[in-house]
Amino acid sequence: MKTVVVYESMYGNTHVVAERIAEGMRTKSDVQVVPVSEATVQLIQGADLLVVGGPTHVHSMSSDRSRAAAEQAASTPGSLLTMDKSANGIGLRKWLRQLPDGDGRSATAFDTRMTGSPLVTGRASRAIAKQLARHGFDLFADPESFLVDHDNHLVAGAANRAYGWGRLLAMALEDDVALEVKEPGK
Repeated sequence: MKTVVVYESMYGNTHVVAERIAEGMRTKSDVQVVPVSEATVQLIQGADLLVVGGPTHVHSMSSDRSRAAAEQAASTPGSLLTMDKSANGIGLRKWLRQLPDGDGRSATAFDTRMTGSPLVTGRASRAIAKQLARHGFDLFADPESFLVDHDNHLVAGAANRAYGWGRLLAMALEDDVALEVKEPGK
């Protein structure tokens, strides 16, 4: 089994989550983790499972405007924010528009978002899952969120939970059993 984890990360939290998901999956699957700017068509087409994640910006996936705002926030004098080394290049929203047909292959989505109700924060993972389904991927598991506090750090236990989610995905993939999936956006 080959899994590709594709992520967009501005300040590194989503990158950490992607790596931890991959670590959990490596117990049962060959996993490659790549930033969205390196997620080629050939790489995606060679995957049995595609796991895609990004930060939640303004209730959904990042946009050119929100990515620019993140960069500006990090470059503000006195800011403690640091841009992730993978933050340059194409954003997840644009990449998903160009995604080739999934031909029924398995996929799922995750996001990082601020603590609080998803009604207030939004969830990029739902929009990602919708795009994956529109491109012909079979949603293998419900979208998952990993929380970030207001100081922009993953909340305690989030990285370990990402590892556990990765293990769960790998075991379900190995057993050829999809996890409970609700229609995206519901």
